Amino acid sequence: MKDIGFIGLGTMGRPMAGHLLAAGYRLFLHDVAPLPPELIAAGAIACESGRQVAQEADAVIIMVPDTPHVEAVLFGKNGVAEGVSKGMIVADMSSISPLATKEFARKIDALGADYLDAPVSGGEVGAKAASLTIMVGGRERAFNAMKPLFETMGKNVTHVGGNGDGQTTKVANQIIVALTIEAVSEALLFASKAGANPALVRQALMGGFASSRILEVHGDRMLKRNFDPGFRIELHQKDLNLALEGARALGLSLPGTAAAQQLFNSCTALGGKAWDHSAILRALEVMAGHEVASA
Repeated sequence: MKDIGFIGLGTMGRPMAGHLLAAGYRLFLHDVAPLPPELIAAGAIACESGRQVAQEADAVIIMVPDTPHVEAVLFGKNGVAEGVSKGMIVADMSSISPLATKEFARKIDALGADYLDAPVSGGEVGAKAASLTIMVGGRERAFNAMKPLFETMGKNVTHVGGNGDGQTTKVANQIIVALTIEAVSEALLFASKAGANPALVRQALMGGFASSRILEVHGDRMLKRNFDPGFRIELHQKDLNLALEGARALGLSLPGTAAAQQLFNSCTALGGKAWDHSAILRALEVMAGHEVASA
């Protein structure tokens, strides 16, 4: 499998496609925005539609923002579904609704192709470093066929089950990330308002059971007041919406997730929908009337 379609060349898709090109795959690209010139210069081939991408490729990767975008790419006019052939693979690496994913998979399966949901974790940094975590739902044969491509873009690649299970895993990931960012924010705010040095408090916590990647990376962001987006609040809001919608469908209560979403909503009200999600701290600071001392 050497001819690969890639649709969605934004913040994440651009470096991911670059890794595939560097590994020797022939890429057929399509996006609603102008294609990255460096990918075309490196040998990628521009296509006019998702249909053309599917007609040229053995497998198609999709990396777009949300559920409606994936649906349009797949089933809109001149979409991927119009060009798929029997035996090919469609892998959606976007983060979207698990319920919609199951329906998309059913429709693609009816055309004789395999469908994988393969969302990622690791953000722009992980995409650039080819160190993404990739959680894959779908048939094992399709996973095995795509695994070498996934391993070109990521380091932790796991087949978690059937269609929809990849997206469910990603939603679970985003719940943990949001609540951990909130916990780190509350801890640093508590320490700072109590008169302790939050940088030294963080340093001490890094050596104990409270240590985490989020305390390490986002705790540092908070202390440096660096809220330039690595992962935007508006995107995390979208993911938590998926969690809360799923919880309603399952008759499940997720109170911590709901609270984190309200804090993200507060950030948006402050004009921060494009802030990094670590800026959840700022909503807590407003309520406390106190700003965490910068490092």
